[in-house]
Amino acid sequence: MSRSLKKGPYVDPKLLKKVFKTTPGTVIKTWSRSSEISPEMVGHTFGVHNGKDFIAVFVIEDMVGHRLGEFSGTRKFIRHGGKIQKEIEKKTTK
Repeated sequence: MSRSLKKGPYVDPKLLKKVFKTTPGTVIKTWSRSSEISPEMVGHTFGVHNGKDFIAVFVIEDMVGHRLGEFSGTRKFIRHGGKIQKEIEKKTTK
């Protein structure tokens, strides 16, 4: 569900301060996954926390309006298991 137009987009105030202070080449670490990407953030790199690590996210113009957490996945896909998958892996390694 989206936020009401009366309130406007949610951007963490501390995060905006960091954006205005730093140069576009540095990584800005943040835990604020729910913050929306504003036009001021374009060109900056954010280290978005996924629960374990910081995932580097470089913001481009197409990302404006989305949330930072959308670009930092929290689940890691390993592989589907089973007998057939093991046979396929053996063939590819030889």
